[in-house]
Amino acid sequence: MVKHFIICLAIFCVGRSVEAFQSSVGEHLPGTVPITWNLSPDEISKEMMRGAHKLIDREIAASKDLRQLIWKRDFSSKDAYERSIDAQRQQLMTYVGAIDRIAPAANYNIGFGENEPQAQMQRIAAFDDPEVVAETETYAIYQVKWPVLQGVHGEGLLVQPKGKIVAQVIALPDADHTPEQLLGLQTGIPEASQFARRLAENGYQVLVPALIDRSPLPKEKNEQSHREWIYRQAFHMGRHIIGYEVQKVMAAIDWFKQTDRSGLKLGVAGYGEGGLIAFYSAAIDTRIDAAMVSGYFNNRQEGWNEPIYRNVWGLLTAFGDAEIASLIAPRALVVEHSALPSEVEHLNPFGYQPEEYSYTGHKGRLITPPFEEVEKEFKRIDQLVENGFQDRALVHNGKGQPIAFGSEQALGRFAELLGLTTNLPLSNILPTDGRPAFDAKERQVRQVKELEDHVQWLVRDSDYNRNEFFLYRAMPAFKNREWSTKSYHPYFSPQPFVEAVEAFRTYFWEEVLGKFDQPLADPKPRTRKIYDEVLWSGYEVVLDVFDDFIAPGVLLLPKGIKEGERRPVVVVQHGRNGVPDILIRGNTSYYDIAAKLADQGFIVYAPYGLFKGEDQYRWLDRKANAVKKSLFSFITAQHDQTLRWLGTLPYVDPSRIAFYGKSYGGETAMRVPAVLKGYALSICSADFGDWTRKVADTRYHNSFMNTIEWEMPYFNMGSTFSYAEMAYLIFPRPFMVERGRHDRVQPDEWVAYEYAKVEHLYDQFNLRENTEIEYFNGGHASRNEGVFKFLHKHLDWP
Repeated sequence: MVKHFIICLAIFCVGRSVEAFQSSVGEHLPGTVPITWNLSPDEISKEMMRGAHKLIDREIAASKDLRQLIWKRDFSSKDAYERSIDAQRQQLMTYVGAIDRIAPAANYNIGFGENEPQAQMQRIAAFDDPEVVAETETYAIYQVKWPVLQGVHGEGLLVQPKGKIVAQVIALPDADHTPEQLLGLQTGIPEASQFARRLAENGYQVLVPALIDRSPLPKEKNEQSHREWIYRQAFHMGRHIIGYEVQKVMAAIDWFKQTDRSGLKLGVAGYGEGGLIAFYSAAIDTRIDAAMVSGYFNNRQEGWNEPIYRNVWGLLTAFGDAEIASLIAPRALVVEHSALPSEVEHLNPFGYQPEEYSYTGHKGRLITPPFEEVEKEFKRIDQLVENGFQDRALVHNGKGQPIAFGSEQALGRFAELLGLTTNLPLSNILPTDGRPAFDAKERQVRQVKELEDHVQWLVRDSDYNRNEFFLYRAMPAFKNREWSTKSYHPYFSPQPFVEAVEAFRTYFWEEVLGKFDQPLADPKPRTRKIYDEVLWSGYEVVLDVFDDFIAPGVLLLPKGIKEGERRPVVVVQHGRNGVPDILIRGNTSYYDIAAKLADQGFIVYAPYGLFKGEDQYRWLDRKANAVKKSLFSFITAQHDQTLRWLGTLPYVDPSRIAFYGKSYGGETAMRVPAVLKGYALSICSADFGDWTRKVADTRYHNSFMNTIEWEMPYFNMGSTFSYAEMAYLIFPRPFMVERGRHDRVQPDEWVAYEYAKVEHLYDQFNLRENTEIEYFNGGHASRNEGVFKFLHKHLDWP
């Protein structure tokens, strides 16, 4: 009875102060202007998303001019020029992941007679099939394989002329063409476009590698192509399907250079995806004398709408195709404006729809660009490379229409730039494949599996690489184990570690998440009351972040805040496809966490998450990648603005602002407080674990490799930061994990292992009480019990 009376008295007292508070607040908060729109939560999410797309569209448009500021070309000599662009060449190699040491070429006899000049050539190892695949009067074709990286080989066909070799060419087919088709051993390419055969008949030694194709994986892999399958896992580990195939070309060049005794010219020629690889190979490897690029060259300003496996982190900050062409200079370049195969154009039939919020599976498409765009980008090379410094040609039909790829005209120009005759006749004699049981699909399976195994080796080794990258450099004692011979050691002072971490915080923000350079806008806060409960009122809030881009949310203010009193704030972030309202009422997954915190007297702020609307946020991330940004570039800017605004409110203690996030909100709880030190503590719910394996592990059935979340890979994050490393950036601030044991996001053992590293760090500095993990028997949900205790304890709220 007494307890009931006290509760009623408390409500009565709160009610009296509510009247006083509301009389001064009215329908919007002091210091703000009223919100005039009348939008539903879903419409607010869409408005926020539209503004984010406008922002990144402007960034992409501005990139063409801004990238010129980083180039300092020196045309005084060839050597001076190469030195002046070396930083950009290294940058391109990093962006496409062509960074691993190439394996040495294996030394095998290719099978020629000992008295022949070719006897000293190294053989690129053949299989059990007969070495000679086909033979004509003028050349022989061999099935070959060559080492590239640990466990990674190139495979394809080598054409050996029977007479004098005039030059060496690596001919790259489109991803959906085979080396056999490019040499006329199989049907599928018109004879006039069999440019590898044309070169072979005219005395060129030709290597035709097999590329990873676009054929789809089983439906349970969400209709990913082979190229996307490798791209997704490799991208997160700082590698790329493009880089792997460029390295196959580079390893083949190693072999050519080791075997050539007469200083033959060497060129690369490619069509479609092969054109891309030829183009990038020539830009990266200066041993290539000339390149022919067919069916690829364009301005790349809308490269984000090409297939996902072409997504290159930060590409437009330094490169359009004209800039990549300038990396080839002073060596020669031929661009052929040719049509892409129609079947490639329709592989992804769903066009990008700005207002489309349903999942379509569309991740980009291949369309032959108009000649006007190709010509404009080609002419832009003139603005970058001095006249006469590079021989180059644009081959087209003169009528603005694409021509058949591998034309005699384009090959003739290519030959001319290699210093050879332009007369390249093509006979009607097709070679005949003599292998009794060859299956190109089996070769494709081998090639895909080798790359997958290489990436998965990087995933398994990533823990050691992250320690080398971060922990051992930030705190050498961890590597040296200076205390290991002592039975007892004093706790380290955290200050040196905290100071060392600042460089890694900057790296994480700028190089992994991506950071907007422009200053935040005037927030111009707008508010409107939308809740009026017994213990608190709720206000819709809108803040400006950048032009067109807003940070909306809901602020819950307890009633009865005394004049001059400053209370702690808990920022509570919902998960994927949510809105703030699900944190406040009626959603069993969150157990009304925002409302319950407000009931306990905390000020609560629930921001709208930028991860609602399939596939809009994925496309936003994809666009942003082109200019070295990600989804969290936007989200971090929103939280930065929100923290600044919350800190201006007279009833907020800016030193006691906490973050709690669940699911995608838990992902946010790891990244944003790691960057923004304005958050006094962070709690990650239903998301913590080994992020590298969650994103890139192909064997775990519930990794993002096997789901629709194609935006989850962050370039090279797996080799630099997982959740332990993000927690190191949050340290020494309090940090907590909330984990339902039956949550299928990650296995319990992954979570426990990753958290053990965090606990170990805190314990070394005698700060073990600043970190906790709460396990409970449940799934992908909030429990709140341990979370509330943690918040009360560390925010000093009774």
